[in-house]
Formats: sequence, structure tokens, C-alpha cells
Amino acid sequence: MKKKLAGWLLRLMGWKAMDPPVPEPKCIILGAPHTSAWDFVISYLYYTSVGGKAYVMIKKEFFIWPLGPILKSLGAIPVDRGKGAPLVRQMINAFEGHDRLHLAIAPEGTRKATARWKTGFHTIAKAANVPVYLGYFDWKRKEVGRGVKIELTDDPQEDLIKIRTWYKHKDVTGKHPEMFTTGIEE
Repeated sequence: MKKKLAGWLLRLMGWKAMDPPVPEPKCIILGAPHTSAWDFVISYLYYTSVGGKAYVMIKKEFFIWPLGPILKSLGAIPVDRGKGAPLVRQMINAFEGHDRLHLAIAPEGTRKATARWKTGFHTIAKAANVPVYLGYFDWKRKEVGRGVKIELTDDPQEDLIKIRTWYKHKDVTGKHPEMFTTGIEE
């Protein structure tokens, strides 16, 4: 029922789901371009409509009643971003504590335009030994998908160049196009 409703809502909004869910039980799915809170809605509807369940990190302060139970049902994982709590370690522990975990991460780390993408996903993926997929939501074409799997090396900066180049060539457009850059010149 949830899958059908999500698919219907996604199509009603004019979007097309491009890929099935990730086949591996554990992975990280990057989500770019992340320029709007609507990206969460679109990606949630997409992944639910294709039969997947993705999780996202949300700061623990949001998990108060009645919002907490709702967030958890939508796949939110509370994280402690204060008191020196290492976010990367929390996510590695989350992977160790779950049989299945598809974790969605925005590599830009913000909805604002930034030339500097974060590499925390790389550290988490290597430590937890999980693959990384290049998920996207393209507001111009109204297409959303989990994208391709990328083989990570031990060099996060080189991998980040490959990832950003893939997004550049994919030519995806954010809801707010001026807020997204891959930082890759032709």
C-alpha cells in the first residue's frame, strides 16, 4: 500500500523513478544536487515507490514528541552533533547494528552553493565496507534515481573528483539551480 501510494504521489508531482532499489543490504546513496528541503520528499517518495527504505541522519534535537516517532518511521536516524560526538563513528556503529541499511547522504553537506563537498561518506563507506551509489534528483527532467555504484579507492579527494565529474556529466539540475555546483570545469 505504502509503495503504491508513494509511486502515485511521485507521478502526480510529475516525477519519474529511474532505478530499482540498491541490491546490496547495506550501502550509502549520495543525493545531489541538494538545494531544497523538497529533495527529501522527492527522494523518500522515489525510494519507497521502488520498494526500498532509505535512512537519513537528522540531529537528535528534532526527536521530540510528536515529531520523533514520525521521523523514525520515515527512516531518520538521530545523531549527536555536539559535545565532540564523532558523526562518522555514529554512522559506522549504525551500519554495524543493522542487517539492512541504505543511508542517504548529501555530499555537499548543505543546501547552499558550495564548492567544497564533504568526504565523511567516504570515510564511513570504507570503514563499514559498504558500496556508494550516486543518487540524484533532477528538477529539470523530473527524474530521480539511485544512480550508479562507484568503486572507492583509498584517495577520498580523487574519488570526490570522479563523483563530481559524474554529476557534472549527468547534467542534473537542482530545484534552485544557482545553489548547486560540482566545481568541475569542462
